[in-house]
Amino acid sequence: MHDLKALIPIEGIKVLSNVEEIVQSLAHGSIFIQMDPSLDEGLLVDIADLKLGHRGYNDTENEYSVIGPKVGFVENIDINLSLLRRGLVTEKLIFEQHIIGSLSKTRIVIAYLEDITNPQHVNTARQRLLDLEFDVLFETSLLEQLITDNSNSPFPLFMSSERLDRVMYSMLNGEVALLCDGSPIVITAPVNLFSFIISPEDYYLPWIMGSFFRLIRYFGIAFSILATSFYVAILTFHYTVIPRDLLGPIIESRSNVPFPPLLEVLFLEITIELLREAGSRLPTKVSQTLGIVGGIILGQAAVQAALTSNILLIIVSLSALASFTTPIFKMSNTIRFLRFPLIVLASLWGGLGIMIGLMLILGHLLRLKSLGSPYIVPLFPFRHKSFNDSFIRSSFTFLSHRLSFTRPLSKKRFTVQKNKDIGDDYNNE
Repeated sequence: MHDLKALIPIEGIKVLSNVEEIVQSLAHGSIFIQMDPSLDEGLLVDIADLKLGHRGYNDTENEYSVIGPKVGFVENIDINLSLLRRGLVTEKLIFEQHIIGSLSKTRIVIAYLEDITNPQHVNTARQRLLDLEFDVLFETSLLEQLITDNSNSPFPLFMSSERLDRVMYSMLNGEVALLCDGSPIVITAPVNLFSFIISPEDYYLPWIMGSFFRLIRYFGIAFSILATSFYVAILTFHYTVIPRDLLGPIIESRSNVPFPPLLEVLFLEITIELLREAGSRLPTKVSQTLGIVGGIILGQAAVQAALTSNILLIIVSLSALASFTTPIFKMSNTIRFLRFPLIVLASLWGGLGIMIGLMLILGHLLRLKSLGSPYIVPLFPFRHKSFNDSFIRSSFTFLSHRLSFTRPLSKKRFTVQKNKDIGDDYNNE
């Protein structure tokens, strides 16, 4: 083998016989040459392209995080596969390629971790891809709508992300990832409702801070959905619950408003949505100017023209800000949408209408499934152990096992006792 090594004009060639080291090097992009199968050793040649997997600009624009890696996926599926392969250096990482689209012949890759991901999830994703008949597949989001469990639901049933660390974390929990050539978005499933509230930044911070910010997101979602509908219900039916000190400012701010609370709220909500939609279609610098100047000018003009009250303007503004606390853009869209039917129900039946709307939403959530798995676990079916990483982010001492709703083949991620023993031995020395 040493004679063959001298004949190959490539640097970095090694003669190895350690099977574990050879397997790890193959996962990094090397090749192994063995002249005689009876020999234990062979040549390991490093042919990995160090530039593959990176480009001049591949930051995560839509899922920005202050702490943690900023590496995101790109439109080239080969680069995306290389990013996953470099992040998960194991022979258990499986890539399964399919060609979808009668005209586009788009490459779709199913990525999962063998011995961790439940084969039932892989088979379900594979079968839905094979049953798919479509002409041109432009983007992963289009693929998500075609293979989703319920296409009539406003709730996203697949996790869409451009962050490498989020997709890796999902796969480590036993989820299946779907990559589409030409799209920087990767979708993973099965997911639950709480997956869309979790941010990768939660795990980069101490668990107390991560839990605090996660609770802030839950509060922001509840406020964004219910704030304006409660305003309509209270001013239309339940004005007796308003405190006496607050009743005067409300009467004064609404004294010249000619519209009922329903039209007043819809006017401001639709105005906010128009500004947000227009800002997303314009260049970055222009959209920032439009959002700031347009919001201030329109809000002040609406109050001076007696089209709305000062208090409602504050509530709608805070509600719009609260909707941005959701890390996933598609769930943020769902939250924005749910406000409108609740506002209409509040104008019809007040607090009872809001309760009816919430019950309808809950009933709809109970019926939803993501790749065949229940959507609102651990609430239903009830899994008390999964609460360690749902409403709060517990310490890593309690996160040694993977989430149970994905039904992973290997439930344990790491052993807590060994980590403690190492620390105890060090202190004893």
